[in-house]
Amino acid sequence: MSKLEQKKPILYSFRRCPFAMRARLIIKKCNINVLLREVELRDKPDCLIAISPKATVPVLVLPNQVIEQSMDIILWALSCNDPYNMKEAWLEDKDASQHFLNSLDNEFKNHLDRYKYSSRYEPQDKIMHRNLAMLWIEKLENKLSKSAHLSGSDIGIFDYISLPFVRQFRIADPEWFDSCNLPNLHKRLSEFLESKLFMQTMKKMPIWKKTGQDIVF
Repeated sequence: MSKLEQKKPILYSFRRCPFAMRARLIIKKCNINVLLREVELRDKPDCLIAISPKATVPVLVLPNQVIEQSMDIILWALSCNDPYNMKEAWLEDKDASQHFLNSLDNEFKNHLDRYKYSSRYEPQDKIMHRNLAMLWIEKLENKLSKSAHLSGSDIGIFDYISLPFVRQFRIADPEWFDSCNLPNLHKRLSEFLESKLFMQTMKKMPIWKKTGQDIVF
């Protein structure tokens, strides 16, 4: 590895994790290069656990700081380079932005996990959690009936932080989700999943613990 590459931030990530996914999306959108270390959640590297005892991804390692939350990584990236003014959109109504994030990361994610991974929780409550998650999904549909994207006229930060989770919700039962009356969300999710940015973000990477290979992302 060159000395120049050694100075790049290190991002511990897991390809399918929606929290890691949204961090990678914004990092890529901001044209920032990091050294990506792909992690297997069942076999995490000791160095990750040493620097971040929570041992969940994403984790960004800077020369003088370790950032352990996906939204903090996103705000770091936007502070470095923000060619699409996404931070401005986030700060325009900070209370509303934080409420959106909290409802996504806590309320919706709680129901999503208990729906998608019902065998780990209470299987008999699967449909109940699906229905409760749908209340949040329907709020997105309502918003998209009034604006082209969740961030306004153009795709932006609110789309990038939430659509990876909508993707997970759909994966739990694609046929059922696609049959729901969500025309605007179906369209925007499909566009997102087919976008060049998403394809770049979801490229398969070698497992760092097995190869020791840092990938410039």
